[in-house]
Amino acid sequence: MTAMTDTLENKLVDWFFRAQAIGTTGATAAAGTGPATLYVGLFTVTPSDTGGGTEVSGNAYARVAVTSSLANWAGTQSAGSTTASSGTGGTTSNNNVISFPTPTPSGWGTVVAVGLFDASSSGNLLIWGALTTSKTINPGDTVTFPAGTLTFQIDN
Repeated sequence: MTAMTDTLENKLVDWFFRAQAIGTTGATAAAGTGPATLYVGLFTVTPSDTGGGTEVSGNAYARVAVTSSLANWAGTQSAGSTTASSGTGGTTSNNNVISFPTPTPSGWGTVVAVGLFDASSSGNLLIWGALTTSKTINPGDTVTFPAGTLTFQIDN
């Protein structure tokens, strides 16, 4: 069995979510950063590691673009942090409200999971997670993730 160190977890969170190059002490820093933008999507059927699931569609639904940056995703040390990750749990969360379009003319059904994609439509599902509490989305509902409430963990 193998395990990632907290250092690697922090570097991966900062690279993938926060647009920071992965550098190493005493070695040449790796070039490049992760995706420039992540797209948050909602599911009515939970996907798996091989994909699948049923993403919401129609009725004004669209994935929400979140630029990868220190300002938009928290460091692993605490919700709302904007400095390099230094925590021990491999967890990040949104630093700002993520707001979806208002469902119209019909609702979106019961949302059970969330995912991050590499494109605004089609594209690849990169990370997903079941919601703690599913939510029925009706026409006219405000659909948001307040700051600090959408969390993702890179841990082993």
